[in-house]
Amino acid sequence: MKLTGAQILMEVLKDEGVELIFGYPGAAAIDIYDELAKTDIRHILVRHEQGAVHAADGYARASGQVGVCLVTSGPGATNTVTGIASAYMDSIPIVVISGQVPTHLIGNDAFQEVDIVGITRPCTKHNYLVKHAEDLARIIKEAFYIARSGRPGPVLVDIPKDVARKRVNYKNQIDVKIRSYSPTYNPNLKQLKKIINLIKSSERPVIFAGGGVILSKSSKDLTEFARKTCIPVTTSLMGLGAFPGTDPLSLGMIGMHGTYRANKSTGACDLLIAVGTRFDDRVTGKTAAFASQAKIVHIDIDPTSIRKNVPVTIPVVGDCKITLEHLNRLIDEVDFGDIKQKQKKWLDEIEHWKSTKPLAYVQRELIKPQFVVEKLYELTRGEAIITTEVGQNQMWTAQYYHFDKPDHFITSGGLGCMGFGLPAAIGAQLAKPDKVVVDVAGDGSIQMNIQEMATAVQYCLPIKVVILNNGYLGMVRQWQELFYEKRYACTSMDHTPDFVKLAEAYGAVGLRATKPQDVESVLSEGLLTPKTVIMDFVVDPEECVYPMVPAGAPITEMLLV
Repeated sequence: MKLTGAQILMEVLKDEGVELIFGYPGAAAIDIYDELAKTDIRHILVRHEQGAVHAADGYARASGQVGVCLVTSGPGATNTVTGIASAYMDSIPIVVISGQVPTHLIGNDAFQEVDIVGITRPCTKHNYLVKHAEDLARIIKEAFYIARSGRPGPVLVDIPKDVARKRVNYKNQIDVKIRSYSPTYNPNLKQLKKIINLIKSSERPVIFAGGGVILSKSSKDLTEFARKTCIPVTTSLMGLGAFPGTDPLSLGMIGMHGTYRANKSTGACDLLIAVGTRFDDRVTGKTAAFASQAKIVHIDIDPTSIRKNVPVTIPVVGDCKITLEHLNRLIDEVDFGDIKQKQKKWLDEIEHWKSTKPLAYVQRELIKPQFVVEKLYELTRGEAIITTEVGQNQMWTAQYYHFDKPDHFITSGGLGCMGFGLPAAIGAQLAKPDKVVVDVAGDGSIQMNIQEMATAVQYCLPIKVVILNNGYLGMVRQWQELFYEKRYACTSMDHTPDFVKLAEAYGAVGLRATKPQDVESVLSEGLLTPKTVIMDFVVDPEECVYPMVPAGAPITEMLLV
């Protein structure tokens, strides 16, 4: 059977189970788009290519599938780089397909030509320039396999226009075999037995769960492990939801804006069991002082992450789910005695830290942003999928919205990408049409990709955008207040638009609250409105995120007020 490259691409996408693509057309990709229009694959027309990648990212996290986006060459391709870098830092499986100028023009500075393979090499798990149509089916199959396997990540496939048009023989049975790529899924069982012995001998253990627990779908296994051993659990920002946030064993988030009890527990523990995390600098603070009294166990599928940032006593390379399943079976075979009684002193000490230094604020005449997030949690009963932008809005959401389930908190963790939340919410809503999806945003970050309001309205997506409007680039302003003698250099948003009118201009619904007594009614109305909604909350402009660990300090040395 002879097919064009574009037809082959569609066949392989269908074989991979792709039902949805986010994209923006252009000349170099027009043949691919022409074939796409003949298929049942749904295309979501975004308003900017960065939005396409973030939407594919949100879709991947909410659905558990590989997200896909399609763009043209040149500026279309370069506009994807920020989204690709964000997905790479957070290990999100997406496949980005870009059109390219014909092969005979590559290197000639042709119109809208750019070396997108070279540009994205540092921020993709792998990428391809397809030089021959005969290789296209194999390459697309490999791209999906690489994106979803091992430590997941983004893969880019650049398809020249002549490759998309050329007609070649096609066979749909392709086995993916990559000799140089073979992720390790099964852990070394001898290492796991050492972990059991460390648990038996420890007096102050802590589990530290990262985004790898969620990506490997091992949240239930982690919860079982923690409850069997009565070990308290802290999570990274990306790990929120890996362990129920309302569980008595939950310590909350660790790190620069982590809870007092999480940071103090990590500083005092004698055993830290890290699962699916890379020990980011926002987690560790001063690395020399991080968990300095503890023996550290590090479980991760990516061997390059182990010992990269902190010394490790027991390294375990393997899939988090498979590893935790083995550990749970080993625990059942071991006599721990009265484990609850053994851990009582340690848990009592943690409870003291929680009660004496809780997350707290005082709601007076100005709306406190924490109050908005708490009310959102109450009204959604913790069941909403929450996306965020980046900055103070992200941290208040992490602190005050308690995530009991995985895949319900979607944020740009590693790259910290402003403009992420709205397009990610679009992807999440399309993945889970029956769920309430809320983007918690700041008045600065929401404007980075505000054009995607048009996408949400066009496709009748009932996304809710909660803007914590403080008139500043809030997190930078906070640093300027605390460390730069209140010199607010270029952080005041003096000309913020009227978000209610802006929502209406896009065909959405706009609501506003300026007083604390209006917060609940505005949230209730917005959540019940079956349309795209912007809710603008005018909050205290000088409210800061606490606790806060100053840059370079140990995480046990927190600013609390």
